[in-house]
Amino acid sequence: MNILKNIYNKKIFQIKYYYEITSKKIKNKNIFYKFFNYIIFLFICAFILMPEIISIFLILIIISYMSVSIYSKRYIYSSVDNIPYNDVALVLGTSKYLYNGQINMYFKFRMDAAYELYKSGKVKFILVSGDNRYRSYNEPRQMRLDLIKLGVNKKHIFLDFAGFRTRDSIIRANKVFELSNFTIVSQPFHNERAVLIARQKKINAIAYNAHNVRKLYRIRQFPRELGARALMFMDILLNRPPKFYGDTIKIEEREDIIKDKSNKIDKKIKTGDF
Repeated sequence: MNILKNIYNKKIFQIKYYYEITSKKIKNKNIFYKFFNYIIFLFICAFILMPEIISIFLILIIISYMSVSIYSKRYIYSSVDNIPYNDVALVLGTSKYLYNGQINMYFKFRMDAAYELYKSGKVKFILVSGDNRYRSYNEPRQMRLDLIKLGVNKKHIFLDFAGFRTRDSIIRANKVFELSNFTIVSQPFHNERAVLIARQKKINAIAYNAHNVRKLYRIRQFPRELGARALMFMDILLNRPPKFYGDTIKIEEREDIIKDKSNKIDKKIKTGDF
């Protein structure tokens, strides 16, 4: 304790010393000169207290991360037997392939989980939402193809081509596809964030956990998820809307026609018109 006390006493002494120097330096100077020197003084203080600032920042990030997990836990299910019925499962998109050409297990496990809900009668329809930013990259269509191969009736699959981010997918499911209750399908860490986004928008969403990837990949994913959750709180604070809404689409059994209303995003992107 004495060591810590001496360290902080030294830092306080340094801050007081630089403050006295700054005060003498700006005496009888104009307001712009004073402002500039006070900014320099604040930077010096920040440098002196850098370890403390970083520690507080990390603590706040960890607290925010854990608060999301604690809040969302009650709405997330890992057993298909226990999860309540919803008409629609919202499957959050990701690329099928990794940069090295191998299958992305996040993708595979999400498709398996969506099919498990469908096969067990826990959902009737599946809404796949993902990125279709470029003509050569189409997450929703790839998800649809894989779900059909697993055994999902193509008449029961709907596509959201403008799910650029998790927040976009959640809000569009509510506003474009007119869903107030649905089951989100993704990995546990992703479901926790998605459920909070939905509940904050007063959407009665629950989530079903797809099988998680190997621990090594989860560790690599953790820093990215920290950033994603920090950005999520910023989005909530600013109430950011999705990049694109589009025409309303009703989810109901239909002939095997992929409705392209939400795919008007293609033309918007090409013209840069949002």
